[in-house]
Amino acid sequence: MSIAVQHLQKKFGSFTALNDVSLEFPSGELTALLGPSGCGKTTLLRIIAGLEHADAGQVLLDGQDASAQHVRERQVGFVFQHYALFKHMTIFENIAFGLRVKPRALRPSNAVIKEKVHKLLDLVQLDWLADRYPPQLSGGQRQRIALARALAVEPRVLLLDEPFGALDAKVRKELRRWLRRLHDDLHVTSIFVTHDQEEALEVADKIVVMNQGKVEQIGAPAAVYQNPASPFVYGFLGNVNLFRGRIHEGTLDAGGVAFDAPDHATTRDATGIGYVRPHELEIDRYSPGADGLVVQLRRVHSIGPLAQLELERDDNGDLLEAMISSERYNQLKLKVGEILVVKPRRLAVFVDQTSGDS
Repeated sequence: MSIAVQHLQKKFGSFTALNDVSLEFPSGELTALLGPSGCGKTTLLRIIAGLEHADAGQVLLDGQDASAQHVRERQVGFVFQHYALFKHMTIFENIAFGLRVKPRALRPSNAVIKEKVHKLLDLVQLDWLADRYPPQLSGGQRQRIALARALAVEPRVLLLDEPFGALDAKVRKELRRWLRRLHDDLHVTSIFVTHDQEEALEVADKIVVMNQGKVEQIGAPAAVYQNPASPFVYGFLGNVNLFRGRIHEGTLDAGGVAFDAPDHATTRDATGIGYVRPHELEIDRYSPGADGLVVQLRRVHSIGPLAQLELERDDNGDLLEAMISSERYNQLKLKVGEILVVKPRRLAVFVDQTSGDS
């Protein structure tokens, strides 16, 4: 099923949760709504589900206006962060619940319910837990049961609100890989709310980055990560170094070092910021006349295949973070306190909208 929202507006008192949001969610895709707390992503999910009503705008399910439809009529499966399983029911009965409460004319027979529940338990790889109760399960197992329960009613769309947020990092990583494999098998149109960038980049077919009730960028994970459309997206998707300076006719002058800014060929004498990810900084030993910024190595954290370097700029004392391979780090034989030169391999430059320059 395809989903679209058009010009959604939602306020809670004086707080604007959604500000004219329009989006399309293609049939069979898993889309991540990504952004910080309070950006509107959960509100958007609840409006699609019918659990919340928009002040203005439409929700379209397969092209039909569903804004007035009750949550039951939308055939939506919803998975929350805190499982919402019934503690007094067995795992079998938790999954069967949605089928047993259907209107009599639509309710499957006990034999059909039994067969369906066991198929779902097989699907989530927990068929041996049918007679247990939720408190006897681990957090990761409870969340998989919550997903099985959501799938039992054969939803046309699956909505997941921070489904792994209450779990520890290792279990979260295992479950998101499992969810991706499950989605590839089922192809249910799914929308996944998260504030975890790594989770969104790993799981989703498409990412919608939200900020302050608006959509900042939409695209495939690789496209959004490699080509952020705004300073907010750049800063939100992973660590980033900032190089502040003046943009003039295609050049950013940051601390006396000039960087190419071809997207700003017509910009004249404006305050600008260059964004560089840690792995996009080239590191070398300092020599007089070297091209780049002079820095001092303050700290090294080297575990596994990567070495993380904390660097202090010689000109203004700003700290930079660089990431190089452990192999390269060992080749250079770097020591804390050593003077180095850094140069960005790739620099994304934006005019600083907060500076008052135009």
